Amino acid sequence: MKDAKSSRRGLLKGAAIAAGAMSAPMVARAQQTTSFRFQSTWPAKDIFHEYALDFAKKVNDMAGNRLKIEVLPSGAVVPAFQLLEAVNKGTLDGGHGVVAYHYGKQAALALWGSGPAYGMDPNMVLAWHYYGGGKALLEEIYKSINMDVVSYLYGPQYCQPLGWFKKPISSAAQFKGLKFRTVGLSVDIFTELGAAVNPLPGSEIVPALDRGLIDAAEFNNATSDRLLGFPDVAKNCMLQSFHQSGEQFEILFNKTKYNALPQELKSIIDYAVQAASADMSWKAIDRNSKDYLELKTKEKINFYKTPDSVLRAQLDAWDKVIARKMTDNPMFKKVLDSQRTFAERATQWQNDYLVDYKMASARYFGGKGGQPAKGAQPKKS
Repeated sequence: MKDAKSSRRGLLKGAAIAAGAMSAPMVARAQQTTSFRFQSTWPAKDIFHEYALDFAKKVNDMAGNRLKIEVLPSGAVVPAFQLLEAVNKGTLDGGHGVVAYHYGKQAALALWGSGPAYGMDPNMVLAWHYYGGGKALLEEIYKSINMDVVSYLYGPQYCQPLGWFKKPISSAAQFKGLKFRTVGLSVDIFTELGAAVNPLPGSEIVPALDRGLIDAAEFNNATSDRLLGFPDVAKNCMLQSFHQSGEQFEILFNKTKYNALPQELKSIIDYAVQAASADMSWKAIDRNSKDYLELKTKEKINFYKTPDSVLRAQLDAWDKVIARKMTDNPMFKKVLDSQRTFAERATQWQNDYLVDYKMASARYFGGKGGQPAKGAQPKKS
């Protein structure tokens, strides 16, 4: 009987303690914030830097006070082309740029963007990267050059213009001796065409054009070109090119800093990359189309379609470039072989399935719907 009473007293005492615990106010435990300092490879005024900020905001909003990414503009800590080394060493925790900027360390890196990509558009190149073996190849390259980083590719960029010129380009022969700015394997393409190429970072292009250090240049899109000041130093822009027709952005993390994150925060980063990729492509359509119209109507920029003869000359130059590089760079050939295998089926599918959208836009908008005006080459849009 005594044991039964003791047992009941024990149960009552336990219940009282539990009830007290339940009635007591919850005490929130302070969560430590992990801060990442990023730098982009873009000037603060460029829409590309805005894309970097957009990605950071998505991570910060989802992570609450557990993870905070701060993004600085190009040059705040290191020059644009030194971003990879800075992230590898931990000088920066991460960064936002393009893979082609690391071209000097391994030429194969520029294949994520430079050249015709066997007919793949930027979104298809991303499909190859994530589902066709590109991601594993990129990791293999970074390991081979001792870059201890985690790389995310995202944000399919639209086909880049041939560039900005003092006079319209009507033939490939006009590149002979032309002092021209481009980056990545595009350097090799235009060098093959006879240009004297200077791979300047984005912030230095317009000042170089203004001072006559270069004669012509390409960068990326109507919005960036306008914000960087191209209309102030050149009045002719040639649209369509194979030199950078499949590029995307890269988000880099220092691997040690990244690996220290709990899995939940790594997952937030994964999904923030995917969300930012879609958001970037939608924003680009809106902003680029507005700025293209502004450049044409208010700033009186002359836009011309790059002649097909120049596009074919680019492809001829590209074939020569890759033939040389595949001979002495096994990794270069490995990446190209992977791209070609994926592109052979993916481009057939896309080209067979896609309707000619120009037919519909021409029906409703005429020359304003993307159809270049009639006339001798080059055709003014």
